Amino acid sequence: MPRFNIRLAFLAIVIAGSSPLLGGCDEPTTADASAGTVIPEVSVITVVPKPHAIVRELPGRISPLRVAEVRPRVSGIITKRLFQQGSEVKAGDPLYQIDPEPFAVEVQAAEAALAKANAVLEQASHHARRIEKLTARHATSEAENEKAIANMRQAAADVAARKADLARARLHLDYTTIRAPIDGVVGAAQVTEGALVVQNDAASLATVQQLDTIYADFTQSVTELNKLRHAFESGDLERIAPGAAKVRLLLNDDKLYPLPGKFLFSEAKVDSSTGQVTLRGEFANPKRELLPGMYIRVLLEQGVDSDAIAVPQQAVQRDSSGGSEVFVVRDDDRVIVRPIRTDAVQHGYSMVSDGLNAGDRVVVEGFQKFTAGDKVRVVTWEADASPKTGAVPGETASARQ
Repeated sequence: MPRFNIRLAFLAIVIAGSSPLLGGCDEPTTADASAGTVIPEVSVITVVPKPHAIVRELPGRISPLRVAEVRPRVSGIITKRLFQQGSEVKAGDPLYQIDPEPFAVEVQAAEAALAKANAVLEQASHHARRIEKLTARHATSEAENEKAIANMRQAAADVAARKADLARARLHLDYTTIRAPIDGVVGAAQVTEGALVVQNDAASLATVQQLDTIYADFTQSVTELNKLRHAFESGDLERIAPGAAKVRLLLNDDKLYPLPGKFLFSEAKVDSSTGQVTLRGEFANPKRELLPGMYIRVLLEQGVDSDAIAVPQQAVQRDSSGGSEVFVVRDDDRVIVRPIRTDAVQHGYSMVSDGLNAGDRVVVEGFQKFTAGDKVRVVTWEADASPKTGAVPGETASARQ
């Protein structure tokens, strides 16, 4: 028993000596409790309606400004290929040489026929003049005079026909040199030396495409066009002035083509199989980055919303039913959920058609720090970088011209 009492006394001393330490451990617990009441910080954007260009992203393909298939205009054997495949050519540059000898012989024959016709005409002219003098002296009949005049005119007509034959023969001889019909880039050679080509054959010898300027052909559904037309008629959207609409290209790697294009036309018919309308834009292509057949996406300005509301796409959340909603900070700095209706996403911003008003503070970052109803401390949100398309949200077409 005495030994047991000694142990209890020693334990009491240890506990009494360590009580200041235990008291010190209680202080962080109090700090943690107070830290739980710290107001979270969130980044917000204040809604400001402003003019915003309505831009549609549409699929399309590149086509050449001009394209010409090279075909022979006379039949013969190819003796030379006179171009480098894939090279630049000018209109009139020689591409192929057909054996000219048969056509040179035709020219000689036509020249001989013309010389003969000229001799006949000269003889007929002399005879007609003699008959005319004899008729004036009543030494021959009027019938003989008329016959002489008719023979002279027939000889003159024969000379004209022989001249036409000679011109045709010379033209065929010139056609033995097959020339580029337009300026552009010549493609692969489809025939080689020694091949027989036939006049106006359906198969081409090569293709020349003009690529300094190209077309972008793209499509839009007739439903979207009708909605756009109704928005113009109701005044919800303003029309862009003719010639002011900007057309931009997004390439396969989502890279923006640096040169803006010009909108040319919208086709006046609808494809019955797809319900799409074809539109066309024109782009400069000095570096040959755009090649025929390339798939692209076209950004086309089709109108201006004079008081559009746009919020960063990351600010828009989805509710359980798939609808769109945002977190709005009230005047008392408490967060509430606000359902909204959105239209298209442009340049990383969602266009809001209903649910937000001017002056609303919409949360963009910091969603993990609060729940609806919490009080927050707001800071102004700043975009990390400009949108990839290089356009500023809310900027109108006229402002970027």
